[in-house]
Amino acid sequence: MIPTDPDAPALPQVSLVDVASYLPGDPVGTEYFTQFSRSDRMAKNVMFRSPRTRHHVHRDETAVDMVERAVAPLIERHGARFVSEIDVLITHTQLPTNPVLGCGPEVAKRLGARPAFVYDVHNGGCAAFVHMMSMARMVLQTTGARTALIAATQNCAGPVFRQPDIRKLAQAPVPGDGCGVGLLVKDDSAPILDIECRTYPEFAGDMEFSTNGDRKYWEPGEGQACVSFTESKVTKVFARGNRLVPEVALAVCDRIGVKGRDIDTFVTNQPNRLFLRNWHDALELPAERHPDTFDMCGNLFAAGIPVTLDVENRAGRLRNGSVVLMSAFAHAGDFAGAAAVRWGAAR
Repeated sequence: MIPTDPDAPALPQVSLVDVASYLPGDPVGTEYFTQFSRSDRMAKNVMFRSPRTRHHVHRDETAVDMVERAVAPLIERHGARFVSEIDVLITHTQLPTNPVLGCGPEVAKRLGARPAFVYDVHNGGCAAFVHMMSMARMVLQTTGARTALIAATQNCAGPVFRQPDIRKLAQAPVPGDGCGVGLLVKDDSAPILDIECRTYPEFAGDMEFSTNGDRKYWEPGEGQACVSFTESKVTKVFARGNRLVPEVALAVCDRIGVKGRDIDTFVTNQPNRLFLRNWHDALELPAERHPDTFDMCGNLFAAGIPVTLDVENRAGRLRNGSVVLMSAFAHAGDFAGAAAVRWGAAR
């Protein structure tokens, strides 16, 4: 946390006023993977126990398509005019369709928006929604911008984990695809109470994206690219995740003057069921105050927080005026973030 100047003028409030999401295609059952699975000691690891279903993006469905479909409910609720008034657009894409370009400008084109600030961010990983909230709030508080759209797209489950060699692996059934978006405005209607973002450079590089050989992923040849961990690294990542998510969450709680057990709703990323249980236990929260979409959607990476928020909001389970706390860690633990909001999103 960067220290603040007590003599600096108060910054304007920024609110998370709406969330929406999109899940591609029909649910994919675990039986799709069991027909290919092989005997693998890693399959017994709690990190890789699979959800009941997940969604997979279609081969020809791009990240831009997914963002456009996720934004559609916002347009229904706020009218088409709100898109033309977006000043800040921030996107995170797990698997960029074009590895050279981010999708931000194309999203703006597709939506008919002309934002003054367009950013594509990659380092936030599973905590990218909180990371983008922090960035958007900073821009809104320090410039004349008044509205921001943030979009987290997870689109690697279908393309990567259905590859013939990869779908046999223990981790293949765990990820799912989806997209979640948030609308932020410069007002105090549903204020962001506090945000904490921390980078841990010492853990960078512990998650690899490799072809299980010497070939670089962009070079021709054999070998299918996938995120990989050794068994020893899985153990280390599990220990880090258990610590980092409650650590940043409780730092936010401390600054807004509440105990973890008094939070109304706790929403995190959702790598597996054991992390979810350990995290709400660390905050002394009952499971019902820590909703997730894991069994329906699998590990949605960065999209997990906004998709779960949208599901809970549409179901009427997020009470206006309640405190909603979000927290997540990224990759092998090189980034973690938490944010608390006074809930007031549209439905």
